Amino acid sequence: MSWRVRSIRGATTCTVNSTAAIRDAVTELLDEIEAQNSLDLSEIVHVTFSVTRDLDQVFPAAIAREREHWDQVPLLDVQHMYVEGGLERCIRCLIQFNTPDPDRPIHHVYLRQAQNLRPDLCLRAKVAL
Repeated sequence: MSWRVRSIRGATTCTVNSTAAIRDAVTELLDEIEAQNSLDLSEIVHVTFSVTRDLDQVFPAAIAREREHWDQVPLLDVQHMYVEGGLERCIRCLIQFNTPDPDRPIHHVYLRQAQNLRPDLCLRAKVAL
């Protein structure tokens, strides 16, 4: 058996720039990622959140850290590069984890308006369910 680092991508959007809206979006995103992927939190290497510049009321990592068993997961927040015309009020995450099963399926999660970022992955996720 050979361990390997794998990654799960996810993204969502907020309706407004508020702590409550960001909390709802991050919670929904992480709930869905955990539901679709058999994550062992002790195998997570780190999670990076990026947010567009129009979201500045709370750190997504602070919200994630409040989740059960997430207090020991290395978390990082960064500001996503601004591109004119890009998706607004967007939160993205990249979860990197070690796994003894490098062939297990990965389900990337794109919610709300972020489904437009990777419709190819959204379609596969719906078929896999």
